[in-house]
Amino acid sequence: MEKFFNQDAKYEKWDRHNRYKGRDNYFEEEDEVSYLKDLKGRIQNNLSGYLRIVLTAFIVLLQCLFIIFLPFAFQSLTVYFYFIWEIISVVAIVTLVNRNQSPSYRLAWISIVVILPVSGFIMYYLWGRAGKNKQKLDQHILRQISYGNQFLLQDEDVYLEFITENPVQGRMVKYMETEGFPLTAGNSVDFYPMGEDVFEEIFRDLEKAEKFILIDFFIVAEGGIWDKMHEILKRKISEGVEVKFLYDDFGAAIRTRKYFKQILEHEGFETRVFNPVHKYMGELYMNFRSHQKILVIDGEVGYTGGFNLADEYANLIERFGVWKDTGIRIRGEAVWGLTVVFFQMWEASGSGASDSHVDYLKYKAGFTHSFGDVYCQVISDGPANNPSNPIESIYNQMIVFSDKYLYITTPYLIIEDYMKTSLIEAAKRGVDVRIITPNIPDKKNVKLLTNYNYGPLLREGVRIYEYTPGFIHAKQILTENAVIVGTINMDYRSFYLHYENGVWMSGTEIQEAVRKDFFNTFAVSKEVTYEDWLERPYRWKLVQPLLNLFSTLF
Repeated sequence: MEKFFNQDAKYEKWDRHNRYKGRDNYFEEEDEVSYLKDLKGRIQNNLSGYLRIVLTAFIVLLQCLFIIFLPFAFQSLTVYFYFIWEIISVVAIVTLVNRNQSPSYRLAWISIVVILPVSGFIMYYLWGRAGKNKQKLDQHILRQISYGNQFLLQDEDVYLEFITENPVQGRMVKYMETEGFPLTAGNSVDFYPMGEDVFEEIFRDLEKAEKFILIDFFIVAEGGIWDKMHEILKRKISEGVEVKFLYDDFGAAIRTRKYFKQILEHEGFETRVFNPVHKYMGELYMNFRSHQKILVIDGEVGYTGGFNLADEYANLIERFGVWKDTGIRIRGEAVWGLTVVFFQMWEASGSGASDSHVDYLKYKAGFTHSFGDVYCQVISDGPANNPSNPIESIYNQMIVFSDKYLYITTPYLIIEDYMKTSLIEAAKRGVDVRIITPNIPDKKNVKLLTNYNYGPLLREGVRIYEYTPGFIHAKQILTENAVIVGTINMDYRSFYLHYENGVWMSGTEIQEAVRKDFFNTFAVSKEVTYEDWLERPYRWKLVQPLLNLFSTLF
């Protein structure tokens, strides 16, 4: 591991790590500048941001403790008081059972209400249901999404031609188009198998920006990657390029300096922050984050994937071993889909009704020719969409419609029973089903839950690999028909609590590029057998069922 992170050795191995953009012969020209080679990674922590998050968590903890001990304060009064609360708890359970929500979510809250009849009901009333503030915020976000959707128009000729020639993929295309995600043709998509690859290309494209740059990330961390991007962006602003920068408050609070937003605005950035963590504590809306990653340049080039603006994503620093992430670069009509998603969240992060809408069409490039042969549909959703979560359904349809192979990378594997059933049924009908998860986790409790989900899948023929060099953060699902690359983990958070985005793609070259990377990753991963799983540590066997009961709360 030390050799990999020696600066010279790292780049030697990086060049050997399948560096292509959907083609076997993609390598840097010798005289082409490498932006990352001389960057020095670092971890910079912001004490004020850390204290803000700790204080928020402490206030929530105090609320929990107060609620838990409240019944004890009244226990000496009368049994009738307690009996009334028992009846209310039963009402809460009946309400939960009949709610149109995730079964795991309902089970977790029912368990809390049963274990803590009085306190559990109060917790559910405060945090388990949609309160007025949450409803108001959801409505605001849905209004922005609805406004943006009117700029997404389906080319009927492209749509009809595709579903006629591709009946299997056409089923999913129909569903996604119905959900407001138009199909586009003539796109060129470059695939990057490591985070350092995609950042090299991003910096190269940023240097070419002439009109505007749109940036939206979950995590922003000051370090080598940010230093280089910041340098380029400031220079572009001085040249008259418009820069809009959107980030999630939780994802940036700890690893950016105090007054980060104000400093950027002073430098000429237009900056917005999604969902400040200290707001809506009474309803725990702070738990709902924007996990999206989008970068658009002049409306002509768009990026997305699992990577964030932090040094570990480019292996400039070591966290959890070798960090593997992937990304894509798009040219063509699909860039408009990423642009619209960006502005939907940009406007959702505004101050409210007083903000006038962005002139969307100002940021639309007028393409006059085809860039490639890839069909794309940009997909997105979030908790404001609940209980209708199209991305979860799209993932399940990828599984159900697979016929030959189904390959998945995900850092977390915490899914509903119906999706486990879909994976098992695919394996039983002869599909080569393989899932890659990390060997070195970033969250130990989530690793235990991920491992717990291995059991029924392994027993029924699904093959599971753990990426032994370190942590795999890539989010991909590939079949013989199509591939999705984006920000979507296979867990409850991505499907229900986070705002996510991805790109569904159908094209021989991009599918083969991703498939090749899968086999390169299988080669450096350890396959976990059912026998291995049965022999997991005894302490895991004791803790995992309890963690699984509350899996939706992690």
